[in-house]
Amino acid sequence: MLHMNEKILIVDDEKKLVGMLVTALEQEGYVTVPAYDGVEALEAWRAERPDLVVLDILMPRMDGLEFCRHVRGTSDTPIIILSARSEEFDKLEGLGIGADDYMTKPFSFRELVARIRALLRRRAMVADPVRPTVAAGPLVMDTERHSVEIEGRPVSLTSTEFDLLLALASDPERVFSRSRLIEAIQGDSFEGYERTIDAHVGNIRRKLAEQAGDWSIIETVYGVGYRFKAQKNI
Repeated sequence: MLHMNEKILIVDDEKKLVGMLVTALEQEGYVTVPAYDGVEALEAWRAERPDLVVLDILMPRMDGLEFCRHVRGTSDTPIIILSARSEEFDKLEGLGIGADDYMTKPFSFRELVARIRALLRRRAMVADPVRPTVAAGPLVMDTERHSVEIEGRPVSLTSTEFDLLLALASDPERVFSRSRLIEAIQGDSFEGYERTIDAHVGNIRRKLAEQAGDWSIIETVYGVGYRFKAQKNI
């Protein structure tokens, strides 16, 4: 399946790897933009406005984490970190600053393409015309504008965080397992991906708390998963 006009920024200081990804992704029908360090990548991102970024962490001049922070200041463009750093702390740090996904090298190209497709598919989905707005307790989500408010205050979420919160808020009090949340927001399940759900939930909780104070609107159901609490516990 070709993906005409969908543009992917590929950022890595390994020029051979970038070249391989450019060739392979263009064969899949994507438009690619290569960059070889964080500064060059930031310039390319501002000029090209890609639909998705594949990003290394360890790079000269500006590392991938700093690049991610710059992008997340103004955009929810999907970001997949592709790094040789495989420690759990590194994965959580990358997801904690707003990356949508994290893969370690060496990696399966087929899996990378599947994750790219899943993120772009979610981003391109048309809002439900029957239910463009989801309201649950103090939370209001506009699926057409991709906006979130809690107690009337705006909350900035990444694309993945938005979809995850939407799945939970659309069915308050229902307990979602991590695997069910993956199916709800992505449609595909990958080895080790369930752990990233915890990181995304942590990000959502932190952002909501910044606007609504100390309120566990997403409740952990230990040994199972998560559920959305539409009302405060009394």
